[in-house]
This record gives sequence, C-alpha cells and structure tokens, in this order.
Amino acid sequence: MPFSIVLVSLLRLFGAKIGKDVRIKPGIFIRYPWKLLLGNHCWLADCYIDNLDFVSLGDHVCISQQAMLLTGNHDYNSRDFDLRTGPINLKDGVWVCARAIVCPGLTLFSHAVLCSGAVAQKDLRAYAIYQGNPAICVKKRNIKP
Repeated sequence: MPFSIVLVSLLRLFGAKIGKDVRIKPGIFIRYPWKLLLGNHCWLADCYIDNLDFVSLGDHVCISQQAMLLTGNHDYNSRDFDLRTGPINLKDGVWVCARAIVCPGLTLFSHAVLCSGAVAQKDLRAYAIYQGNPAICVKKRNIKP
C-alpha cells in the first residue's frame, strides 16, 4: 500500500502519534488526528474514527472496512441533547471487523474480536469473540502458535 506512507505522514503532521509499520488505506476518516494514538503494526482500512475524545490502539490492531469508532453521543435524557464523550482504548491484538461499531468510553481488551456488523456497547473481555447488537461473547479466541 504505497499511499499508506503518505497518509501516515499527513496524520503525524497533524499531531497523531503513530508507531512503526502502520498501514492505512485510502478512504479513512479521522476527525481529530491529534487525539489519535496508534501502536506498532496496526492496519486500518477505510474506517470511520469520530474521535471527539481520545482513541488509542495498541500494537497489532486491525480496524476493517467501514468499521466505526465513535467517541461521542448525545444524552437523550437531556432537554438540550447535550454531547457526551468518552475515550476508546483498543489493546494489543484487537480486531474490529467490517462494519462493526465501538461506542464511546469503551475498552476492548487484548486480542478481543468484534465481528462484522456487531455493536460494542460494553467493554470486551480479552481473547473473546463478540457478535450481534448489542455484542455478546460467543466464544473464546484461541490463537494458534
């Protein structure tokens, strides 16, 4: 992905902290680069990162096509529909599959998987695979040596 080098350079220029060997595909949306921290060996497809708050990815994290990381939402109980934000933290080895959504204020712990089209509304346990809306744990992730 030769264009990845250009995207990584631009994001760094605008304040993103990016580790080594990160791959970013064209078509990605990142609202505020200075609120983005990417570890080493991450892979980001044409995803949507609406980082009104901080988004942090550990090493070897994969964000697949059209996935969404949303750090903000509105308080539907508020008369003024106040904005509420919360950071997102994806630990090492996490995979957010195609068209999955991570809601504000969540942590996806080491090597968790959020399957395609799933919506994470609560923290995801380490080495677990989640599906559905809302996402529920369906099995343990066994990584082969």
